[in-house]
Amino acid sequence: MGEKQVNKDDKAALERGLSGRHVEMIALGGTIGTGLFLGAGRSIQAAGPSIVLIYIITGIFMFWMMRALGELMLTDTNQPTFIAFIEKYLGKRAQLVIGWTYWIGWIVIAMAELTAIGIYMKYWFPTIPVWIWEVIFLIVLFGINIIAVGAFGETEFWFAMIKIIAILAMIATGIFMVVTHTRTSAGVASLSNLWKYGFVADHGKHLLPAFKMVFFAFLGIEFVGTTAAEAKDPDKVIPKAINSIIMRILIFYVGALLAIMCIQPWTNYNADESPFVQVFAGIGVTAAAGIINFVVLTAAASSLNSGIFATGRMLYSLTHENPKSPFSKLSRNKLPLNAIICSTVLIGIAVIVSILLPEGAFEIITSIASAAFIGIYMTLVYAHLKYRQSDDFKNGPQKFKMPGAPLTDYLTLAFLAFIFIILLTTKETQFAAVLAIVWYASLYVLSRNTNRKKQIK
Repeated sequence: MGEKQVNKDDKAALERGLSGRHVEMIALGGTIGTGLFLGAGRSIQAAGPSIVLIYIITGIFMFWMMRALGELMLTDTNQPTFIAFIEKYLGKRAQLVIGWTYWIGWIVIAMAELTAIGIYMKYWFPTIPVWIWEVIFLIVLFGINIIAVGAFGETEFWFAMIKIIAILAMIATGIFMVVTHTRTSAGVASLSNLWKYGFVADHGKHLLPAFKMVFFAFLGIEFVGTTAAEAKDPDKVIPKAINSIIMRILIFYVGALLAIMCIQPWTNYNADESPFVQVFAGIGVTAAAGIINFVVLTAAASSLNSGIFATGRMLYSLTHENPKSPFSKLSRNKLPLNAIICSTVLIGIAVIVSILLPEGAFEIITSIASAAFIGIYMTLVYAHLKYRQSDDFKNGPQKFKMPGAPLTDYLTLAFLAFIFIILLTTKETQFAAVLAIVWYASLYVLSRNTNRKKQIK
């Protein structure tokens, strides 16, 4: 009903309804999540002021990864997702393994965000069952995703704007308090707070694990890679969005952390409470906890919204070559409606999971998905290396070239491997890292068997 068959050459049928400001805010939303608003306290406690350098270092490698992705995307902006480039340069098996991993990974992340939304709403409505809020938010965001791609872009724009306002408020507060030498319960706001109490926490004992925390804060940065086929002017807006990543990291992550640690000594922050709440509450903003709860609620809703969008496009991308698949069809609004419905239903299982499974078990599932993203990022960079070695690069227009390649490719791969080694050698994340390896190995064997059966037929 209201659907049309999409064949292999009809990828461009997706509506180009995302404007430049939509794509830029989507890219911004992918780099700013609850990891900054809620998890910064734990990161500060683990590394001290040196956490700023860790954010900058990690940010540089994430930028290079995005430049590799950007160069691939601009070779064919009609592709619904970046998974097509993995298939083209690494083969069908790699496409199956990474594509389904990415789809399932985003399903799990969206489930976690849906669960978090229910918890955040409980702050204001403690007597209303959590599952009711989960159902309401899922239905509303599903509705937005099936109206038109422009409706999704507009929603993401305002979700990102709320996060930006909160961070800029923190930075402005820090500048004002440092300039005026405002006294707090912990002392005087000053730049010297950055080094007066030591630059590295606990003699660097937790410095390496801090890289893991910071890396996880960047998960989702690749999400802009699913927008090229629906952006109005991809050759212009995609490079602009990706190039601004470094500036966003410096302003929003580094700027916010510097402000937090200048306002009061980093040793005074409670790792289990949002530093944003602690700062605003400390200067007399009595509604600080409620305001930040609203910000992280919108951050979780933004991630859920992105999850519905990404999983729908990925499922469509994985099945569009099969004319018999119900997920290879577009609606009259040029949306992969069936793929979106299927993904949303699976995300909705979180309502049941959050009731049946203990919180610890759900955290393990999400940590496995997070560990699996390292493999996705490494495969993207490797696909870019293969592209650079191909005739497509030698004979093509060479748009938006990655700076320093192939050296920057190899350095990025080494950094991502370094992060995975940290996961593998850290007690808290070792189990998730091992299971991620098992997952990839199992999917690789399964994809090989699938290919063999197709060849026999």
